[in-house]
Amino acid sequence: MEPIKIEAPIVDQKTIETLKAGDIVLISGIIYTARDAAHKRIVETIEKGEKPPIDIKGQIIYYAGPAPAKPGMPIGSVGPTTSYRMDPYAPKLLELGLKGMIGKGKRDQKVKEAIKKYKGVYFGAIGGAAAYLARCVKSAEVIAYEDLGPEALRKLVVEDFPAFVVNDIYGKDLYEIGRSQYQELFKF
Repeated sequence: MEPIKIEAPIVDQKTIETLKAGDIVLISGIIYTARDAAHKRIVETIEKGEKPPIDIKGQIIYYAGPAPAKPGMPIGSVGPTTSYRMDPYAPKLLELGLKGMIGKGKRDQKVKEAIKKYKGVYFGAIGGAAAYLARCVKSAEVIAYEDLGPEALRKLVVEDFPAFVVNDIYGKDLYEIGRSQYQELFKF
């Protein structure tokens, strides 16, 4: 299967419409890192009627807290964190135009419904490949919440960042597809 190249931010809705659970993608452009503490602050800011630190529309947020950069590198190891911790915040961000989320693990039903309703996508990244994923990062800068340390909101410029589609706008879930295939293969 040939990887699908995606430019971030995602400005063309057709990009999202072409993606199906199980597709392999290579993301290039600008993505942001944020974990649960940053998500909480972003949503609280929005709920107060204030402007968030980034324009959410079209963006991809990578659920990661990078390690400190080694000399000469823009970032340290940057592996995905477990996505369910962002589930309370994801539907609101999708409603505001967030187009992609990158993490690891399953999402709850409310997030999957919001992905369908607001036309977004949940990508999976491979846990344990943090050093490899860091090589895809060409630059990194803290945008907001510096006091959160590794969990601060960061802007990354990435090139050919590998991921796979877990949840698509059609309601498909790669975890469910994989489990079904496994059960069929081994006759469970």
